[in-house]
Amino acid sequence: MNTAVYQHIQPAGLYEETQHSAAVGYVLWLFGFFGAHRFYFGKRLTGLLYLFTLGLFFIGWIVDLFLIPSMAHSARMRHVPGPYDHNVAWLMHSLFLAGLVGVHRFYLGKWITGVIWLLTGGLLGIGFIYDWLTLNEQVNRANALSADY
Repeated sequence: MNTAVYQHIQPAGLYEETQHSAAVGYVLWLFGFFGAHRFYFGKRLTGLLYLFTLGLFFIGWIVDLFLIPSMAHSARMRHVPGPYDHNVAWLMHSLFLAGLVGVHRFYLGKWITGVIWLLTGGLLGIGFIYDWLTLNEQVNRANALSADY
């Protein structure tokens, strides 16, 4: 999703800047052979590649240990600031597989899908993967919509 569309909506300084943190990236890197940190930084294709190849047979996973600071920097450029924090949403989704019960969806105010995720185990895991692919856009959209109110 092109976040440049939202840049004029969000007045500068209205919310304290929340960003894609390198520290959160390293926490997700621990599960990186499944691509969690790559999804967090908005790198969907390589995230899927890591998911299906165990982090390119663990070699890419080790290399990413050194690439995380630059991935965090580039992710900050695509970030829409607002009341919903990308770091919190990602930690709610990915740590301890809490995304299977929809904790992150409740956080973003998506109560109906939160209940569906809670009752179906993230639609039997498929919704969990979907959220890996789209969570950054979901947070950006929630931040942009909150600026309208």
